[in-house]
Amino acid sequence: MTDTRRVDAYEKVTGRAAYGTDRVPDGVAYATLALARIGRGRVSRVDTAAAEAVPGVVLVVTRFDAEELRGPGFIMGGGFSFQSLQPLVDDHIAYRGQPIALVVADTLVAATEAAELVTAEYETEAFAVHLGDEGATTLVQEEAIPLPFLADIKVGDADAAVDASPVRIDSTYEHAAQHAVPMELNGGVVEWRDGKLIVHEGTQNAAALRHGLAQQLGLDAADIEVRSPYVGGGFGQKNSLQPHLGPLALVARRLGRPVKLVLARTQTFHNGSFRPATRHRVRLGADDGGRILAAVHEVDQQTSRHDLFPAMHTEVTSRLYGFPAFRGRHRLVQTDVQTPGYMRAPFESSAAYAFESAVDELAYATGQDPVALRLANDTMTDPVTGRPFSTRFLAECLRRGAEKFGWADRNPEPGSMRADDGSLVGWGVAAGNYPGSIVPAVAHVTATADGRVTVGVDGHEMGQGIRSAVALLVAGDLGIPASDVEVRVGDTRYAAQHLTAGSWGTASALPAVHAGLRELRKHLDVADTGEVDVAAAVERVGHPVEVEAATLGPGQPPEAVDQAKAGHLAISGPVYPEFSTFSWIAHFVEVRVEPTTCRIRVPRVVSVVDCGRVASPVTAASQVRGGVVWGIGGALREGSLADPRFGGFLNSTLEEYPIMVNADVGRIDVDFVDEPDLRFNPVGVKGLGEVAMVGVAAAVANAVHHATGRRHHRLPIRLDDIL
Repeated sequence: MTDTRRVDAYEKVTGRAAYGTDRVPDGVAYATLALARIGRGRVSRVDTAAAEAVPGVVLVVTRFDAEELRGPGFIMGGGFSFQSLQPLVDDHIAYRGQPIALVVADTLVAATEAAELVTAEYETEAFAVHLGDEGATTLVQEEAIPLPFLADIKVGDADAAVDASPVRIDSTYEHAAQHAVPMELNGGVVEWRDGKLIVHEGTQNAAALRHGLAQQLGLDAADIEVRSPYVGGGFGQKNSLQPHLGPLALVARRLGRPVKLVLARTQTFHNGSFRPATRHRVRLGADDGGRILAAVHEVDQQTSRHDLFPAMHTEVTSRLYGFPAFRGRHRLVQTDVQTPGYMRAPFESSAAYAFESAVDELAYATGQDPVALRLANDTMTDPVTGRPFSTRFLAECLRRGAEKFGWADRNPEPGSMRADDGSLVGWGVAAGNYPGSIVPAVAHVTATADGRVTVGVDGHEMGQGIRSAVALLVAGDLGIPASDVEVRVGDTRYAAQHLTAGSWGTASALPAVHAGLRELRKHLDVADTGEVDVAAAVERVGHPVEVEAATLGPGQPPEAVDQAKAGHLAISGPVYPEFSTFSWIAHFVEVRVEPTTCRIRVPRVVSVVDCGRVASPVTAASQVRGGVVWGIGGALREGSLADPRFGGFLNSTLEEYPIMVNADVGRIDVDFVDEPDLRFNPVGVKGLGEVAMVGVAAAVANAVHHATGRRHHRLPIRLDDIL
């Protein structure tokens, strides 16, 4: 497919693209939150008198009746929200930063001032915020959540095989909690029109918002519309119902006017999901030549008291190489925080950091080149199921990446390479993978007499370029300009809008659109393939032609479509009846460590991806570069610091939670294998947005070891770690 600019590029760079909280309806009121200042306990009294006296304040609410605001349910427990806890319905404080009051005013300034004036008295309780804190409760996941897909992975007797191996690696790695800090803050605008609730919110899951609000407010879902044509940054934090929406809908109805709320940046650290802190123990057993005989990967993952956020780290590490034996184990550590959740490559990034660091240790222990060792352990068969991978071009990613990077010129001795300015130079490599999943999707395709084609399909535009991918598919199939294709996503008026996450957005939407195009051709009475004069075909029919097509994942039952339409998760994969599907990637990273300050720079990266067919080359390359930038940030910058004194997170601003900036980013070369995976779906696409990040942190850490001779078992790597 030829390169083209993304179809919504003009709207985005000129500011015409309207995000959820860009909406300012007539008569809108502004809401803000007042937050709890203890780590755990109960609120015994809330004083709102000073807040209510601020000019312009129209309403201060500290409690909603449980019948008027019901529980939303945890999305991973059959509900709709990122956590089951709904603030403002009782006196219980589960974590610092939990809302204790909602303030509504005529202006944002007044609402903000008033929220700061809300005070409270508390009955405090002991709390835990770290994995090792006294009072944190540890549960074995497969016992606490007895679902087959969350059971520990066991292939052979991995422990015995590791113990009997000539070469053994046994290392523990720690990965800090992280926050997504999307550019567009969490928030929404709600209004009632003729008995209908209209919600404008940047969301990855309009269906969950619609049906979750229906459950919370006792409404018919048909009386709720959710409109999210552009999400802004989502990265998993916006994957479900947020706890502010139900209260906003209630106060909007009380006041008879639209209400808008945008969380302050600090509030997103305590009222949005985050990547939980994890601890990984990796044991590898190998022969003297580096052939891996067995692997054990054990993970402790943070969760909240009120929800068990499931861990799935070993789903990917168990498939990285051809293990004769493997054992994974997940334990959940309950702490006093909001429920953690999905943040780009939520488990896979931290899992790959630990596992691929251990593989690098194995390469040094056996005297093998790190690329050669990975190639020697490649496999075309899923070690867990014994089924073939639908496609796997990881070896091609490694070989092509090594050539582009110039890996052959690497001196393997740590600390042996120097730049002209005296900086230590390190080269590191790591592989990554991400499960290939598909969800049910419905596409509505309409052709009109002006030759234009409109597509309404399940999917959300989160910056990944789903509009471009759909438009290019339609344009390529019918032989029309992409400018003649209108794509409608993120809007419950046009499709159910199942959650878009897990890199399944394109892999789910495109097959549905492909099926819709097959139906459109039938109704236009044109050939199954080849260019179509859409205007002439519609004229022959005598009226606009609209068709609908629904698609499922391989082997997925038909009732999954109804499940998706009801706002519930309906995910299939990565294991299918006849194969397993993953996307694959290899990252090659150069770091330079300044010899006196020990500041680490990353001047260049080469990343090669197997994501099936590349649906939109421009947006695909952008996705990989973004994932690489974030992976570098995760390795060297990002870590959320829990406050052991008062609870919550200490560094809840962009001043104190450092992310990558332009000066930190060097050259990032991206290449694609671009081989369609036609067993996975008829379009041949697999996921890309999340695999792009998997393995980056490990490659950076491995490069730092090569530069300095020091292995780092904790992320992020700080200056004091090098010193």
